Amino acid sequence: MRLQRRDLLTGSAAAIAFAGLARNVQAQTAATEETYVNEVHGYGPLVRDSNRLLDLPEGFTYQVISQSGDTMDDGLFVPGQPDGMGCFDLGGGKVALVRNHELKGSSGLHRNLGPGGFHQERIGLLDPSKGYDTYKDGRALPGGTTTLVYDLETRRTVSQHLSLAGTSTNCCGGHTPWGSWLTCEENTETADTADVTKPHGFVFEVPATAAGLVDPVPLKAMGRFDHEAVCIDPATGVVYLTEDQNDGLFYRFIPATPGRLADGGRLQAMAFRDRPGADSRNQDAREWAVGDWREVVWVDLDDVESPNDDLRLRGHAAGAALVARGEGIFWGDGELYMTATSGGPLRRGQILRYVPSAAGGRIQLFLESADERTMNMGDNITVAPWGHLVVCEDNYSSDIRNHLKGVTPDGKVYTIGRNVFTGNSEFAGAVFSPDGEVLFVNIMYPGITFAIRGPWTSVRT
Repeated sequence: MRLQRRDLLTGSAAAIAFAGLARNVQAQTAATEETYVNEVHGYGPLVRDSNRLLDLPEGFTYQVISQSGDTMDDGLFVPGQPDGMGCFDLGGGKVALVRNHELKGSSGLHRNLGPGGFHQERIGLLDPSKGYDTYKDGRALPGGTTTLVYDLETRRTVSQHLSLAGTSTNCCGGHTPWGSWLTCEENTETADTADVTKPHGFVFEVPATAAGLVDPVPLKAMGRFDHEAVCIDPATGVVYLTEDQNDGLFYRFIPATPGRLADGGRLQAMAFRDRPGADSRNQDAREWAVGDWREVVWVDLDDVESPNDDLRLRGHAAGAALVARGEGIFWGDGELYMTATSGGPLRRGQILRYVPSAAGGRIQLFLESADERTMNMGDNITVAPWGHLVVCEDNYSSDIRNHLKGVTPDGKVYTIGRNVFTGNSEFAGAVFSPDGEVLFVNIMYPGITFAIRGPWTSVRT
């Protein structure tokens, strides 16, 4: 997720984004005019939403459960740019959604989309000492996380509050087996390069049950780079991390104490066993074909907190494989899937599949887009209860809308939803409720969190 492609809002447009939308609207059935390229039927064609927010297949509905600009229970505003998101079971039919807000510290516009409001009218409610970092004028940076409590039975948003403050460009992250959200900074600014006072590019942990702001502790042993997403192997506690750079790497973190990431550990980068320094991107030269597997080894990294933003460069020089903008990553059944958003000859994305082993594991080129209408820069990803992937597209195009796509276990693609709001912002943060009945997802602009319900088990492949 590259912020330069996201700065779409003018001041007036940002104000409109905070003006409010109707609540509890439902997708309406109507004819559609757009042609799709679906390899399988999925749920059938999309039908037009008369509210011009979200087109879904027949039988599916959505509910707007939160919107940027809403007043939260702590008096602050729901920030803009909602991105990665985790869902946690609180018991009693309630879940906590912990959401990232990808607001860059050095962006004046993003400051206006922060929890203090467009005119900073409520910034005094946020104690800057409770956040990780501030601007040089002493005000907290706008990035961080919010926690939304939602009642699945009553279909009501119970509460919302800021849960991490003072970070920058919180992009994606991942949930832990012990009930917390790891939020990742996709930003390596320092006090020498931007209007901040501390170095950025770290991972922070936010317990899902936190009732207020958490202590912002950077997990520095997990590296300083343009972090995107993480997932954890529940059997070993090993953390896997992606990097949103076109010359990025795929990392793993072996914690000194499984389940206690703040205790430190060892950071490594993936390399192809027989091809040191391999290029998995297939952008200019084909390294592998869809369906191919490669045995991998893991390269130890040093100076992982380097202020020079050169971890990926040193890792590649030591033999690590290049990955084209690693973004979403999610643990499935003994394996993980990750997106490489600009991979492939068309630079429209790949999905990689990794299976760990004591010897290092193996990785597969699971999918590569050969047609942007089929898959167009897949970003955040989740594994659905029925074993398919759900992929959020992240392409700011004037011609092709961003979609939610489903992917079958044999790599066939179908359409689940389409963003039809002005601006064609990306989908982000797709995650299912514990019972598998609700798909929660964000669209970054104008900052909406949806709860989608429908006949999920009726998918046809």
